Amino acid sequence: MRRSFKFLLRPTRHQAITLTAMLDDHRALYNAALQERREAWRRCKVSIRYGDQSAQLKEIRDADPEGQGRWSFTGQQQTLRRLNKAFQAFFRRVRAGETPGYPRFKGRGWFDTVTLVEGDGARWDSQPHHPAATYVRVQGVGHLRVHQHRPIAGRVKQIEIKREGSRWYVICSCDDVPAVPLPATGREVGVDMGVAHFATVSEPIDGLTDEGGHVANPRYLKTVEEELAAAQRAYARTRRGSTRRKRAAKKIGQIHRKVARQRTDHAHKTALGLVRAADLIAVEDLRITNMTKSPAAKPDPEQAGGFLPNGSAAKAGLNRNILDAGWGVFLAILTNKAESAGRDVIVVDPRNTSRTCPECGHVSGANRTTQAGFVCVTCGYAANADVVGASNIKRAGLVLRDARAA
Repeated sequence: MRRSFKFLLRPTRHQAITLTAMLDDHRALYNAALQERREAWRRCKVSIRYGDQSAQLKEIRDADPEGQGRWSFTGQQQTLRRLNKAFQAFFRRVRAGETPGYPRFKGRGWFDTVTLVEGDGARWDSQPHHPAATYVRVQGVGHLRVHQHRPIAGRVKQIEIKREGSRWYVICSCDDVPAVPLPATGREVGVDMGVAHFATVSEPIDGLTDEGGHVANPRYLKTVEEELAAAQRAYARTRRGSTRRKRAAKKIGQIHRKVARQRTDHAHKTALGLVRAADLIAVEDLRITNMTKSPAAKPDPEQAGGFLPNGSAAKAGLNRNILDAGWGVFLAILTNKAESAGRDVIVVDPRNTSRTCPECGHVSGANRTTQAGFVCVTCGYAANADVVGASNIKRAGLVLRDARAA
């Protein structure tokens, strides 16, 4: 398998300044390459490709030895590949009829990652004989101390240097990471994602769910709403370009990054509990982007320029709660952990999972009387709607597993 390992860096003050200069130079290279592509097409209708721009790197480095010339050549190639991927995604969206989203120039603060190749521009564990610390060597910067809180598995292929606020991280992408299968439990579960509860499991799991099979929704963003609102008001009162504005923006970023770390930590712990408890985990195939779209406006036919109520305020609150739950982060982490542990994750169609009676199979919107209540209008079966949804998801997952085996 291929896995990434993320560690906190401990650069000195001088090294932090040099890392910032490296990001700025890579950002300048990215923007210059984007400008070249734009101008070539606007003036001559000529498409500039990655190979054309990579061939110019030697001349660029010779012309600016104190700037571009001091960084890794292969790292600069990775930056050009990053731009090339942005254009490939742009053309794919054009062909698919989606909103194209032409690649943008990166301003200061919008380019926070540099990708380097292990052994050429960066070297992991660059001081292996050091008794108490791990170091990574970055060309042009030197040996950076790493807060390595866990061992690395596999073979390091790429090294990313990333800035998050005032912190620096190193991300090692490793090949040939061995799987560590867990012993079989003989248990299969279905998981229904929600807002009232973060998740509902088809059967309770000790140490993870309550007696009803529910995993509590921590609502990390909601807990800091007042603090975040105060920080945003303070930001709005500042003058553009002022020092106070920078401090206020930094405060807002700190709050959001803390929430993101809490959300990721909760997702890791929940996914680990599921992987340890069950051999097969069935989950919904959620289209989160579609679920969090704003409702379309409804023009008022009797009033020019007017609009009818469309429930946008209530939908905005629901969208906020869905995004705060972090379903996408959780499902990605669950898939990765299951692969490493030798477990099966099966994705099923979520349609009608909470409207289908698990006893008689009757499907009707009238079965779900309230958000949490399920009463079958045919056989009278009553249960928690989320538990019903999780049970139906488990059943669909088992059917898909058997069909694949056949």
